[in-house]
Amino acid sequence: MASRFNDFFGKRGTRYDKATTPDMVERICAFLAVGLLATATIAVFKGRPQWEMLPWQLWVHLATLAIVLAITPLMLLRRRGDKNHRLLGWVWAICMFATALISLDMRMINRGEFSFIHVLSVITLIGVPVLILAARRHDVRRHRSQARGFVIGALLIAGFFTFPFNRLLGSWLFG
Repeated sequence: MASRFNDFFGKRGTRYDKATTPDMVERICAFLAVGLLATATIAVFKGRPQWEMLPWQLWVHLATLAIVLAITPLMLLRRRGDKNHRLLGWVWAICMFATALISLDMRMINRGEFSFIHVLSVITLIGVPVLILAARRHDVRRHRSQARGFVIGALLIAGFFTFPFNRLLGSWLFG
């Protein structure tokens, strides 16, 4: 047990330092997360006249995503494995799970039917517990890989696709 602890929280030269030092991909992802949060915030404020017409599910969805996007750069760029990382990680994971769960109730675009984006929601609902389990087991490689996958796929790629194709944020931002 002590050996596993030292491997994860150990001194320089252990797998802890290598696995927790942000690389170029993580720096780029952190930068893009800040950009996406700023763009979404601008879009939301530009859509102010339509706020009262939106269902509560959309507001919860946007709020949880804003929290995730705000925490993501911190998680990617700061020291990992410490108490603050774990606390922020729990907030991040709970918000990701809530975002995916609430999105299953947002089917207004397809007149009550599920769309292709809902596949991502199901993957997230399965993947968040896997992410947490990997962290609890100190499986740094799997945890990091899973976290990167969520940041790149569920946040950045899916996030950028909320702006084109007559989607709500896109119509607010560009309309």
